[in-house]
Amino acid sequence: MSIILLGLNHKSAPVEVREKISLSKPRIKANTDIIKNMASIDGMAVLSTCNRTEFYFSSTKHKKAIDEVESWISDYSGIAVDEMAQYLYIFEDVKAVRHLYEVVGGLDSMILGESQIQGQVQEAYNLALECGFSNSIINTLFMNALSVGKRVRTETYIDRQPVSISSAAVDLAKSELGTLEGKTVLILGAGETSELAARHLVSNGISSVIVANRTYERAKIMANEFGGSAAKLSEFFNYIKDADIIISCTSSPRYVVEKAEIAPYVAQKKSPLLFIDIAVPRDIEPAVAELDNVHLYDIDDLQNQVQQNLESRKNEAVKAQKIIEQEVSNFFYWLDTLAVVPTIIRLRSQAERIKKEEVERALNRIENVTEREKRIVEQLAHSIVSRLMHKPIVNLKTLAGENEDRFDCYIRAFNDLLALEEEDSAKNEQTSN
Repeated sequence: MSIILLGLNHKSAPVEVREKISLSKPRIKANTDIIKNMASIDGMAVLSTCNRTEFYFSSTKHKKAIDEVESWISDYSGIAVDEMAQYLYIFEDVKAVRHLYEVVGGLDSMILGESQIQGQVQEAYNLALECGFSNSIINTLFMNALSVGKRVRTETYIDRQPVSISSAAVDLAKSELGTLEGKTVLILGAGETSELAARHLVSNGISSVIVANRTYERAKIMANEFGGSAAKLSEFFNYIKDADIIISCTSSPRYVVEKAEIAPYVAQKKSPLLFIDIAVPRDIEPAVAELDNVHLYDIDDLQNQVQQNLESRKNEAVKAQKIIEQEVSNFFYWLDTLAVVPTIIRLRSQAERIKKEEVERALNRIENVTEREKRIVEQLAHSIVSRLMHKPIVNLKTLAGENEDRFDCYIRAFNDLLALEEEDSAKNEQTSN
């Protein structure tokens, strides 16, 4: 049995290819029967996000399984198999499992350590269960992967330092103000970066948002999204008295905030005022920092923090990789022990038959045997058999996990020495009679 990964991501394929191969939840459900009817596939899970689409499947027919999955992808995406090949990566067994663990741990993301992927892997697993096209191996793989992701984020700090300008701005605001609860932010500009900053601030406790923009209608749209208020950019001075944080990100070619103009408004405030300038060119005159009770940070300050945090995440990624390698080893130990299950079943079946025969023979030799004596004999036989089988079973599982190359020899020797396959034949004859 092999575990195979066939997929593409932001590193291997451009967006125009990724969007054709991407599968939404409804689309995966619509393909359930096709997946179930793949003759060479024993179980599958599909992980599809904006940055990757990956198919994890188990099969005993390696080449046929890959061909079958590629053919299906080609059919629904409209991309010929030959053309698609340049964008796909195919990993097997250890490489496939390690890749999934790295994905769920945030080591293969565009932003190192991002945690959103944990929920996306959970959704992929839930959907495979719901649609019924997974199997015990894929189920265990994904359950273990989710545990790995949780362990990485619990035992390392890989996702605890912000690595985007917007999130760094929030981190800075928390550091300067202590808490964002009950605070008000005045945002100058209503572009994408401003909106992202507002979203981060609101999710971290900011209670009031004021958006000032040259185009008032755009300011109103953005303010409404956060339950805030809108203003014209030319009138933002009137709102300084209410603000704890002022974030500026306009496309102005010159300063929007100048020291001389805002000094009177700032002087009226008793609480500290934090200015964060994330515009290039800068929106806020550097001299603003000279005003009392004012703290000013620009894009370089934030980028320096982001770079430091990114380096910290890289260091934590080394720790995460060690966790992943350990968990990959644990998974394959479990997978290898599955091979001994048929032998163990035959061994137990043989032991149970012999025990039953010998107990009956012993009881037939005892005259007027009581129920208590019968139970004692049965319990004795059961204890002897259990103790005799315990060590061989434990050792067999250990050999399966630690000696993969020689394991087939061990299984064959075990079956031959105990005539376990003959046991199967005898049982089949009894059943047919």
